[in-house]
Amino acid sequence: MTYDPPRPWIASYAPGVPKDLAPITGSLIDIVEASARDFPDAPALQFFGRVTTYRELLAQIDRAAAGLRAQGVGAGDRVAIVLPNCPQHIVAFYAILRLGAIVVEHNPLYTPRELRKQFEDHGATHAIAWSKVVGSIQDFPADLQVSSIVSVDITKAMPFGTRMALKLPIAKAREAREALHERVTGTTAWEDLLKVGSLPATHPKPATDDLAIIQYTSGTTGTPKGAALTHRNLLANAAQAVAWVPSITRGNGCVVYAVLPMFHAYGLTLCLTFAMSMGARLVLFPRFDPDMVLEVTKKHPATFLPLVPPIADRLLKAAREKGVSLRGTEIAISGAMALPHELVVPFEQATGGFLVEGYGLSECSPVLMANPVADNRVPGTVGLPLPGTECRIVDPDEPTRVLGAGERGELVVRGPQVFQGYYGKPEETETVFADGWFRTGDIVTIDEAGFVRIVDRIKELIITGGFNVAPTEVENALRQHPQVQDAAVVGLPSEHSGEEVVAAIVVEPGSEIDVEAVRDFTRGILTPYKVPRRVYVVDELPKSLIGKVLRRQVRESLLNLTTGA
Repeated sequence: MTYDPPRPWIASYAPGVPKDLAPITGSLIDIVEASARDFPDAPALQFFGRVTTYRELLAQIDRAAAGLRAQGVGAGDRVAIVLPNCPQHIVAFYAILRLGAIVVEHNPLYTPRELRKQFEDHGATHAIAWSKVVGSIQDFPADLQVSSIVSVDITKAMPFGTRMALKLPIAKAREAREALHERVTGTTAWEDLLKVGSLPATHPKPATDDLAIIQYTSGTTGTPKGAALTHRNLLANAAQAVAWVPSITRGNGCVVYAVLPMFHAYGLTLCLTFAMSMGARLVLFPRFDPDMVLEVTKKHPATFLPLVPPIADRLLKAAREKGVSLRGTEIAISGAMALPHELVVPFEQATGGFLVEGYGLSECSPVLMANPVADNRVPGTVGLPLPGTECRIVDPDEPTRVLGAGERGELVVRGPQVFQGYYGKPEETETVFADGWFRTGDIVTIDEAGFVRIVDRIKELIITGGFNVAPTEVENALRQHPQVQDAAVVGLPSEHSGEEVVAAIVVEPGSEIDVEAVRDFTRGILTPYKVPRRVYVVDELPKSLIGKVLRRQVRESLLNLTTGA
């Protein structure tokens, strides 16, 4: 595809990166079938040392699709996945898509209340869930009953020796076993789902513009919404990632580490669809553990390593402490928060490869930009628009008025990876588009070479550890505490996680309150990364004439308080 508006950034592309994408056709299932055809005996997945080949992976996808079809899943149906990174996650993902159904990804660490809120929004009646969270789904109210639940014991995908070690009668093994598995009843076991048979080869595949995934995001308003992404959107973003790293040859021993959760848009595209399209060995980690990553690095260094700055920092420190070399790690791409230059230099020295920053949003599948994997990368920027992507800077109050190079304004984008809208929310969709351009809500500058620098945010989301936290959601949880009269939540800078969630609360008159007890209270409502790291009691919150809390003023006051200014 080609575009009329000027794209000065193309001249800054690394050698071998095309300026445009080839036409997008087919569906996501095609990328697995192509890798299984071209590299049938190559490792597709590695999980605690156990390897699944591309031939075996495709066969499992076929059997899982047949099992889901027998349970009544058909084209257009929404199927929830509530799993950590594990082989069953990849198989379930592609099996659902093979039927023409729609994947709805969920964080398996969400509280029952958070899960229920998303199920109420998308209305899926089928779910494939980690055994530890099945009970939360089964406890949904009668008007939200899920008709079929497939329960997944992720330990079944581990090597025999690892499973046996978890059964040892010692405290550490018992704790590990309890953390990974919980017995459930009233569901179909994953292993039984795969015994139904095979899907007829004539079963129709989805079309390129069919809906493939509903990816939940806090969006620009702070209210969780499902970004509706098509096969075209996700295929395009995977193709853009492939185009950005021409030094990596498809099927040539490429190794991708899935240390990011695949229920997150960033992990899903760069760890799942990109890896499968490359015929890569995808090494799956249920959670980031530096020691586990280093053990794999000794034998299979990462060709491509998507991460966030805290992961890069912890991995680098652990490698130094353990005396493990990171040499051979070719390309690491960082996203979700600003990448400190003081981390880039030692990381690249330790690996001998590149660590570059990128940028995206769930609504954009999610990657929009990245620094070149070349010597002309510009630290402190989020890089250049990917091939086939357009961007421009506009006046946030008049989004059809385009600003010039060097001016501060709102970033708006369009391209094949940009979604069509929020699932079931046409009015909210309309608010984030202006004349066909998606409004990111980020204030940026773009230089004459096309490098984009984020300087502020219109939206008030807090980005902590790579995850978006909507202040409104945390504030609502705090206000449920019987002694909290009002609350304001903001993000304050953190050297470890980008930002940390910090709350200012007003207590009921005459009340005394223990701020640690308030934090404990919110743990029963919110997933851990949303729980305020610090809580401050204040006499009042600054508000506008219409009574809206002025979070920017709250943030400035808390910054002054914490820095002693």
